Amino acid sequence: TANQDSPVMHGNIPLVGVDVWEHAYYLLYQNRRADYVKAFFDVVDWDVIGSRFMAAKS
Repeated sequence: TANQDSPVMHGNIPLVGVDVWEHAYYLLYQNRRADYVKAFFDVVDWDVIGSRFMAAKS
């Protein structure tokens, strides 16, 4: 989101969040943000995300 806004501020229900500001990845990934995001999605528990989605739908 822009300007450090939160999706919750606008009435949305977040399912998953990833921090892509440099402080989150720079020590391990330097300027390779795409590698950091790929690694993040490699460890996401999709069953939990699916449960959150179903709860948000109801």
